[in-house]
Amino acid sequence: MKAFVVERYHKDGLRATEVPEPQLGDSDVLVRVHAAGVNPLDSKIRNGEFKLILPYRPPFTLGHDVAGVVSRVGPAVHRFKAGDEVYARPRDHRIGTFAELIAIDQDDVALKPASLSMPEAAAVPLVALTAWQVLVERANVTAGQKVLIHAGSGGVGTMAIQLAKHLGATVATTTSTANVDWVKSLGADIVIDYKHEDFATILTDYDVVLAPLGGQTLAKSLTVLRPGGLAIGISGPPDPAFAQQIGASWLLRTAMALLSRRIRRQAKRRGVRYSFLFMRADGTQLRELTTLIEAGHLHPVVDRAFPFDATLDAIAYVDQGRAKGKVVVTLD
Repeated sequence: MKAFVVERYHKDGLRATEVPEPQLGDSDVLVRVHAAGVNPLDSKIRNGEFKLILPYRPPFTLGHDVAGVVSRVGPAVHRFKAGDEVYARPRDHRIGTFAELIAIDQDDVALKPASLSMPEAAAVPLVALTAWQVLVERANVTAGQKVLIHAGSGGVGTMAIQLAKHLGATVATTTSTANVDWVKSLGADIVIDYKHEDFATILTDYDVVLAPLGGQTLAKSLTVLRPGGLAIGISGPPDPAFAQQIGASWLLRTAMALLSRRIRRQAKRRGVRYSFLFMRADGTQLRELTTLIEAGHLHPVVDRAFPFDATLDAIAYVDQGRAKGKVVVTLD
């Protein structure tokens, strides 16, 4: 079958090639891919930026989002059958959605929302699970709280704005001038045009900040939190709690502690908290999100769809950082 494989860690290390069809484990579903979402994470893994956390050994097939049809199931599978339309974010070390077929553990899979097309469904899993795990699982956002979501026009941002509004929060977001009105239409109450305004001089007493970016943006985000507020970074730096969560070695735990020491100290001085979240696959949570999608509370935003053969072009487009919502590749 055809797949896009990382042959070496480098921005030019991904290419199309023929690979064997995946082996089907007892608890696996074999999915014929109809569409696959493209994420900044794909580029970062291709480039080797997450080798400490996810030490994949090239060659390996890339891709973290899928929508498709179940072709076969393993003998221990009880939730799905051949012919089911499904979507998923495969778990780490079992990624590979930029391919014609992928075998996925049944615990990572959910039935595709009937209201969504295959490309729309492929745009959901990674970003929706990230939003859920930040806002519901980690931050426990409740009605009346104030949430700042950076990069509101991006894949995670568009989904997180909608979910935070559904939870009853007041939502502020940052975006460029061209997208101000558009992110308001997603439900944002306050929109900061980062090209002309400084969010740190406008916002105060926020309960939660979702920060897809690190560096200065993350550090400034601490200043808008109320005492005891929580800033959650999804691109780093990783913290000791995350190192413990993944069972990291002593050396890796030490490295992560050093990487996040500065931001953790800054947070402590301000009486707020910093936490790193690396989203995980979870079919149960994806089913919860399906319910919200079918009820009309959430809807995916697809910026562009590329044909499967143009996967490299799709990744290059995402790398430009200008996509509104998600980019997908289609195999139909």
